[in-house]
Amino acid sequence: MAKERSEEDQTGEKAEIEQPSVDEQQAAEEALAEELAADHEHAGGESALVEEIGSLHQQLAEHKDMVLRAQAEVQNARRRAQQDVEKAHKFGVEKLIKDLLPVVDNLERALSTIDSGDEAQKAVVEGIELTQKSFIDTLTKSGVEVIDPAGEPFDPELHQAMTQVPNPDVEPNTVLDVFQKGYRLNGRLVRPAMVVVSKAP
Repeated sequence: MAKERSEEDQTGEKAEIEQPSVDEQQAAEEALAEELAADHEHAGGESALVEEIGSLHQQLAEHKDMVLRAQAEVQNARRRAQQDVEKAHKFGVEKLIKDLLPVVDNLERALSTIDSGDEAQKAVVEGIELTQKSFIDTLTKSGVEVIDPAGEPFDPELHQAMTQVPNPDVEPNTVLDVFQKGYRLNGRLVRPAMVVVSKAP
């Protein structure tokens, strides 16, 4: 019986030794809580880092887009400036040409009023013709083209109809006569030709 009791006492002691105290349990729980908190904080830090990287990627994409837009604007501005320079080279003399065209018209009128059969006027006619030819050659070098559409179909983009005359001998809308020649500068109309146009009788 004493033996059995001693065994029970030993078993009880073992049970007491194996069971952790309240303090140990609290310490273990606190350590576990701290470990979980550290894991959570670490996970939160990684999440914040991922968000920051995503934000940086977005900013980089926005800045790339801004750079591309700026480059496109610079190229467009350069292209427009180049076109303006080309137009200035091509059409910079347009006002001067317009101012000189009446001089050419006056030379043509002078030739039409002088009797070319008169020997006394022959030298004058030759002088005016040479002056007119020199004038036209100079205009041609500057890119001016004469529009003299007699006998051609009427073109409203190049001709200005002063009047219409019935004429059964030609097709309707044919240029019968040219009051005043037209001129183009490098393909651009400077002055339309003033013409008489046929119509059906």
